[in-house]
Amino acid sequence: MISDVRVKICGLSTGASVDAAVAAGAAYVGFVFFPKSPRNVDLETAAALALRVPEGVAKVALTVNAGDSFLDDLSTQVPIDMLQLHGSESVDRVAQVRKRYGLPVMKALGVAEPSDLPALDAYSAVADQLLVDAKPPKGATRPGGNALTFDWNLIAGRRWTVPWMLAGGLTPESVALAISQTGAKQVDVSSGVESAPGEKDLDLIRAFLAATRA
Repeated sequence: MISDVRVKICGLSTGASVDAAVAAGAAYVGFVFFPKSPRNVDLETAAALALRVPEGVAKVALTVNAGDSFLDDLSTQVPIDMLQLHGSESVDRVAQVRKRYGLPVMKALGVAEPSDLPALDAYSAVADQLLVDAKPPKGATRPGGNALTFDWNLIAGRRWTVPWMLAGGLTPESVALAISQTGAKQVDVSSGVESAPGEKDLDLIRAFLAATRA
């Protein structure tokens, strides 16, 4: 029984998908603010979607190497609970963002080989949570949401000083194995619950949440 696993459905862009994620039991809903992503939403859309989310479900804003100007607008216009930094933000930048906005910060890091693991320790000193994702392929225009997995054995049984979340190509079919192999208590999905890039499938959202409770 793995029903204590907390699930984040990321890249939501419609009211129906937000409602489906909440109704299925998601602990987090994520909104993407990155123009190169098919899941990108503007601040006005995100604000309306965030208002649909009940208390107790965390609203996460995913940004990529965003400057203070954009983050100022985001934090004042959209009622978010957490910032997810998904670019090449330095340890110092993560600490700066956390201090400036007074919001919990989740730092996403890509993993492909053992040499990628020390960065997780470094960022755990300044972030509130870590998101352990698959490293994007060379030439990729997006740092995440590429439907790629990585070798879960690299992090099997590993723990950090802050909570962490497993991401990277998870699907309703693979998530139970991923949880059992890594010991993850939190998982993140975006492309794995879509019928096309950026188009969330409500049945897949429900199936993913159900699979984490199988």
